[in-house]
Amino acid sequence: MGGESLGSIAARFDALYTGAITDVLDRRGFLQQTLPPTLAPLEPGMRLAGPAFTVEGRPRPGADYDESIRGTLAMLGSAPAGHVVVYQTNDAENAHLGELSVVSLASRGAVGAVIDGGCRDVELILREGFPVFASHTTPQDCTRRWEVTATEVPIEIGSVEIAPGDYIVADRDGIAVIPSGVRDAVLAEAEAKVATENEIRDAIRAGELPLAAYERYGTF
Repeated sequence: MGGESLGSIAARFDALYTGAITDVLDRRGFLQQTLPPTLAPLEPGMRLAGPAFTVEGRPRPGADYDESIRGTLAMLGSAPAGHVVVYQTNDAENAHLGELSVVSLASRGAVGAVIDGGCRDVELILREGFPVFASHTTPQDCTRRWEVTATEVPIEIGSVEIAPGDYIVADRDGIAVIPSGVRDAVLAEAEAKVATENEIRDAIRAGELPLAAYERYGTF
């Protein structure tokens, strides 16, 4: 899988679901890989999959407007194609992503955003079809109130450490973070698990008892 494109890997992950992925991570001893449930999609049905482009920021009340917005715009312009922009804002009051930010990210080929922080211009973002998971919404812009401090550095959201390039998968159930070093193995194992679960589902519908199915397949 080393030569497989980002788009192909994303499509394979998108065919799975986060429950199967987290089960595989649990089996491998990665027990803290699910982001807090307070990070929710702007609209039900949003999904995303891709490596993390990490962003760290902090509140800065009274920041100079030009300086503040230049830092944000430089960050948006550096987001790589095929990546999910993952923010640790350290800020529960402001909106750190809006419609023009989304247009900028989408035009560069980014595939979504996960923000431990706020979002605004929700109706306009929904028209763009760009998946966003955020902690809150508010019309209050972060410019003059917040600043980007670093990109492509390890961040922490909830109890989950996210390194640049770790793989992010999000669906209606929540957001899973897959360490980059085990991405391919977790993908293959999750695909095998989903295939097995399809067999279990058919067996139970045909009358097999749940415990018997577990004993036969070794998973449930």
